[in-house]
Amino acid sequence: MIPIDPAALKDAGTRILAAEGVPRADAELVSDSLVTADRWGHASHGMLRLGWYVARLRSGVMRAVTEPRLAGGFGAVAVLDGADGIGQVVADRACALAVERAAEHGAGVVAVRNSNHFGTAAYWTRRIAAEGCAGILTTNGSPAMAPWGGREKTVGANPWSIATPGGSHGPVVLDIANTGVARGKIYAALRRGESIPDTWAIDADGVPTTDPRAAIDGVLAPMAGHKGYAISFLMDVLSGVLTGSSYGTGVTGPYVPDRRSGCGHLVLALRIDAVLEPEEFGRRVDDLIATTKSVPLAQGATEVFYPGEIENRAREVALPAATLAELRELAASSGITLDLPS
Repeated sequence: MIPIDPAALKDAGTRILAAEGVPRADAELVSDSLVTADRWGHASHGMLRLGWYVARLRSGVMRAVTEPRLAGGFGAVAVLDGADGIGQVVADRACALAVERAAEHGAGVVAVRNSNHFGTAAYWTRRIAAEGCAGILTTNGSPAMAPWGGREKTVGANPWSIATPGGSHGPVVLDIANTGVARGKIYAALRRGESIPDTWAIDADGVPTTDPRAAIDGVLAPMAGHKGYAISFLMDVLSGVLTGSSYGTGVTGPYVPDRRSGCGHLVLALRIDAVLEPEEFGRRVDDLIATTKSVPLAQGATEVFYPGEIENRAREVALPAATLAELRELAASSGITLDLPS
């Protein structure tokens, strides 16, 4: 792993995307979302995905200029058509619209169709929490696991996130996929040349595997057995079926360069002050966090963290040499030169 300045990394990503026709402000947003994931320690959703995005931009299945449009809804609810634009840009518009509707109605809901991969879900729910709201975001994705009792993958990992203000702390945040591990973590292990635990996936023959490539070609295990499958199924109902977007096997992942994604999202913003005085909410969250962190530690543990606390503690960025090499190759293919460590 090679340390790198986050600002330099964000600039590199921005320049690469801008060279592919992405407007500068949108390129900065996408790059920041990826670098933030790397800073949080989630390389699975960091800069290793930039090459996938560029390939999709070049094939035309993801549009460089994102122009979402209102497609329905009334009152607190809006429907946003992403028109195959960049997922981060569509999500940014959707979250802003949800907060805007919440300002008027106390809660805002935005159903998003025809979008693309948007990075980490927590990047967006944290923005909603910063506006004094509880934020909930669901999305669907391409098939990653089999339905409970089956052996062919038809169900996506379909991640979701919840975030609220954290009182005197940073925001309280949940961001999980419904597989035992996000598929991006398997791609990250493949990039690093590392094996994976044999509990993460089975290969194409149905045998547990430690080979990340065999896992990608096989089936991921759901979290918590049948519970993970059922949650993921319902996230697809909310994100795909309800929104009018693609669902199930009709969704394509970001690592496929030449097929439109069709993924959908559902965004909810609930104003804290519509339910409780924000100061009282903050005191109650502080009390819950204090109680949670005061429990005796289990053997081998050094600290109890509230959800989102690890990410709240900013960290430096370090990337595998292979990811940095790919960034330089991407830049060269776009006609620009990057000053990045080797």
